[in-house]
Amino acid sequence: MKKTSTKITAFILIAILICACNAVKRVPDGKLLLTKNEITVNDKTIKDENVFNQLYQKPNSTLLGYRLRLNLYNLANLNPDSTYQAKFTNNPGKFERKSKWLSEKQVNRLGKSFWYHGIHDFLKRTGEPPIIIDKERADKSLLRLKYYYFNDGFFNVNATYKIDTLSIKKAKIKYAITPGNAYFLDSLRTTILTPALDSLYETNKSSTFIKSGNQYKTEDFENEKNRITTHFRNNGVYYFQPNYVTFDIDTIKKVNQANINLMINNYSYQEQDSSRTEPFKIYKISDVNIYTDYSPSTNTIKITDSTTYKNFNLYSQEKLKYKPRAITNAIFITKGGLFADYKTVLTTRYLNNLKIFNYPSIQYEVDPRDSTAQSLIAKVYLTPRKKYSFGTTLDVTHSNIQDFGVGLSVSETIRNVFNGAETLELAARGNIGSSKDLANPKNNFFNVSEYGLDLKLNIPRIFMPFSTEKIIPKSMIPSTLITVGFAKQQNIGLDKENFTGALSYNWTPKRNYTARFDLFNTQFVRNLNPQNYFNVYGSSYNALNEISKEYNTNSSYYNNDIDKDLLIEEGTVGFTNDVLTGNANFLKPLEPADFQSVKSIEERRLRLTENDFILATSFTFSKTTKKDLTDNTFYLFKTKIESAGTVLSAFAATTNQNKNSNGNYKIFNLEYSEYIKTEFDYIKHWDLSKEKIFAFRSFFGIAIPFGNSDYIPFSRSYFSGGSNDNRAWQPYGLGPGSSGALDDFNEANMKIAISGEYRFKILGSLKGALFADAGNIWNVLDNVEDEKSTFTQFKDLKDIALGTGFGLRYDLSFFVIRFDLGFKTYNPANETNKRWFREYNFANSVLNFGINYPF
Repeated sequence: MKKTSTKITAFILIAILICACNAVKRVPDGKLLLTKNEITVNDKTIKDENVFNQLYQKPNSTLLGYRLRLNLYNLANLNPDSTYQAKFTNNPGKFERKSKWLSEKQVNRLGKSFWYHGIHDFLKRTGEPPIIIDKERADKSLLRLKYYYFNDGFFNVNATYKIDTLSIKKAKIKYAITPGNAYFLDSLRTTILTPALDSLYETNKSSTFIKSGNQYKTEDFENEKNRITTHFRNNGVYYFQPNYVTFDIDTIKKVNQANINLMINNYSYQEQDSSRTEPFKIYKISDVNIYTDYSPSTNTIKITDSTTYKNFNLYSQEKLKYKPRAITNAIFITKGGLFADYKTVLTTRYLNNLKIFNYPSIQYEVDPRDSTAQSLIAKVYLTPRKKYSFGTTLDVTHSNIQDFGVGLSVSETIRNVFNGAETLELAARGNIGSSKDLANPKNNFFNVSEYGLDLKLNIPRIFMPFSTEKIIPKSMIPSTLITVGFAKQQNIGLDKENFTGALSYNWTPKRNYTARFDLFNTQFVRNLNPQNYFNVYGSSYNALNEISKEYNTNSSYYNNDIDKDLLIEEGTVGFTNDVLTGNANFLKPLEPADFQSVKSIEERRLRLTENDFILATSFTFSKTTKKDLTDNTFYLFKTKIESAGTVLSAFAATTNQNKNSNGNYKIFNLEYSEYIKTEFDYIKHWDLSKEKIFAFRSFFGIAIPFGNSDYIPFSRSYFSGGSNDNRAWQPYGLGPGSSGALDDFNEANMKIAISGEYRFKILGSLKGALFADAGNIWNVLDNVEDEKSTFTQFKDLKDIALGTGFGLRYDLSFFVIRFDLGFKTYNPANETNKRWFREYNFANSVLNFGINYPF
């Protein structure tokens, strides 16, 4: 029976494969399936994607050379309703028999079920119908190819195509292009009828895209139109549009050269039933009127309150609710200044960034008071958002600590809280989750929990007792963020309370540039359950326990005579103290290596259980070329430098504060952290076309303790592994160096990470990826002495681990669900001759779940 079922299954799979491989199954008789496009230019085959994009018809998509979507479509029944009804038409008794144990209505509804109907709808929707060669579309493709080369300066293009039949119902199209010689630009001159525009053009003509000696390109002429329009409209020419710029291209009596005459006619407009022309005018702003509570739903504006502040007129239908400065700081359109598009855009961005108004509307009208009609009144219409808004969010989360979590947050936003366009946000959040990596003696599914309160006050300017306009002008859209937070969490068994506070300044030096300066960023971490350390960090406990069995003679440190395991906390503390103090009463003589191991375990315990106080100052800068969410060719550079404890040490030294027995200063009875930290992060994406993308990321970070510290706090250290890092290792499961991740949560103070990922489309919203991740963490210039864990010279770069793998991603448009399977390709923790591909198998692979792309 088992052999029979196996044969039946094999037969079905073979039948499906044969059916799916019949690529011309849906190709009508007398028609041809397009299998390939070939393009030759001057008898040479080309692969330029830009040229192939001109074609109206392209072959069915492939996955590794296989037409998967076409074959899925071929599996579908295109008329499932007719097929289902035919079963009963050809066998009337069958319908009667089914109706006896199912109702007639249920039998009819059965035809709409997934098996009879839904599966075929899915196959049609997921699949792709055959691309049938269409002569009319081929003719259009040929015309577009001619235009493509014409736009690049080839004015005498010859193009033909022919259809080559390859086999039954299959063919390819061969396009042959002979572009001829390209034309180049020769003499350039201008004919600008309005003298004011002619003078304005001369001030910026060095930036022109039209230059003598360049090859003709239509794109350059379009760019020149837009450049001139932008220049004019930013210098007062209100009515100017790109269509006023035309070019006369003269190729008569020229051999592959063209003379260019740039022409700009006068302004033309309609007056009653006739058209009139006159020279363009340069407009100035005569008034800036701001309507602070405009409602688009009302046709009339009834002003009951108004004021004038620094040449700005503010109007309100009710009592004015804003300090004038809060609004006028966001307005870059100035009375007496020239009309400029960029000022309108900048004003709109700043007002929108305040987050107290809906998207603003800015309109201009000619000032009727000006007899020369060269003045504009700027009208800024602001529609306030609700002063109070309540929000809730429910999230499903995944992190490096948490395998699965559910988070709920509620927030209350108060806008214009101090009448200066400030925004105050109060938020409460809670989270419960599950982690298989944490101590969980009761085996509860939800063994991670956290709740917290946060306060954020955003001030739309630099909050300082002195003016910063000369350093950070308002055109950089500066803001100040004051944050205070409290969180209590149970996630690594030590149960922490976390108090945070920060004063941050944010601005945008240029478009797509961001800068942030944290004048102070403070954090106080209080461990509520430090005695649970060895229950959480099992590897440290096991190492200490094994050493104790070799040297300890005090039986009271163990749970019983049979297991002989150290008691937590009495036994671990007692044995460690005996070793470090040299208590010979309960110890046999220790080997130096074992003494060092006990010392290292105790130093790590103290570091991870001590309460931390961090007072840091940092500066962060980032630059990106990304235009929007659909931009797949961009780079992002981000760098950060942070200094902690320096101000406190300077104050302590100046005021002659006393140091403790460890030689360190204290604040609030705590040894505060002192270190300097810097990071560099670079991400680059290349669009390889056809929804194929190559993404690259490199990261370097180092934190160096000094002065009051000889190690970096756990919250400021680095780890390696996880869904957004080296995906062949679990979070905290790689490094430091070649030590082999001996601890439960391995971290260090220096990190290198390099990743590359090739992304491609599989079916519809389902996408795939091939990736390689390299990197590791090391201890450097801190109190760790283990040679395998430390970075001392460049040869230690041999400890960089390499993981490779593949992944699947499903794009839900608002976020991406991601699964990545990573394989350990080079593991520095193994012996030197066993590092490559020794763990390259499914048994040692790591499956990562993530939300959105890793970088």
